[in-house]
Amino acid sequence: MKLLRHENEQNIGNLKIGDRILLVDGVSVSFDGFKALNNLSFSINYGELRCIIGANGAGKSTMMDVVTGKTTPDEGEVIFGEAVNLLELDEPSISEIGIGRKFQKPTVFQNHSVFENLELAMKDDKRFFKTLFSKLRSEQKDKIEDTMKLIGLKELYNMDAGILSHGQKQWLEIGMLIMQEPKLLLVDEPVAGMTPQEVEKTAEILTSLSKENAVVVVEHDMEFIRSIASKVTVLHEGSVLAEGNMDAIQNNEKVRKVYLGE
Repeated sequence: MKLLRHENEQNIGNLKIGDRILLVDGVSVSFDGFKALNNLSFSINYGELRCIIGANGAGKSTMMDVVTGKTTPDEGEVIFGEAVNLLELDEPSISEIGIGRKFQKPTVFQNHSVFENLELAMKDDKRFFKTLFSKLRSEQKDKIEDTMKLIGLKELYNMDAGILSHGQKQWLEIGMLIMQEPKLLLVDEPVAGMTPQEVEKTAEILTSLSKENAVVVVEHDMEFIRSIASKVTVLHEGSVLAEGNMDAIQNNEKVRKVYLGE
């Protein structure tokens, strides 16, 4: 298993901006006769910020479940990087080779500080005694400092996460994903419940992350999507209904009828 993981990490490590990082090809998933995904096919490039939209039941969450190993499809392929077959890996292995997922509700360590949350999330050996007796290396401290600056929480480094606002907790969880050094981030409804100022800051964070990662954002807030997306994929009944820039999506007759209710 360690050898396989090493080979997978080498494959992903060779990625360059613009290379395809994720291929979902002909994926179908059924639950008790209901087809949650129906021959779903799309691809994401490294260095891209992709927004995925669709009504409830369109297949957005199931798609993320398949990519992260939570759900095994009935058919199809899911390829990470050049040739890593994600369907052969379990959830922890998929996370280790560079796919991170942020759920809608933030899950942080409430009684630990911002700094400690990022330290605990760091991609490193988490065995108890190693963590207990280890000291952070300078490059690890720098990584945490850089991440706190990116997510706008550097001045709050010593504050318990439980005291943070909803938006700040969302940013902290994004920061915890960053500490795991993913190449692909799947982010589910990141601005739900945020103030306008927090929404603007979240757009800045995700846009910045997409310069050195691939970021997939599932969201319902159309104004937020317009502010960040270069490309939008619309799902309907488990398949891709349309794909393109925001203007093309909003002017697409099928999308207007199915998604916008016109």
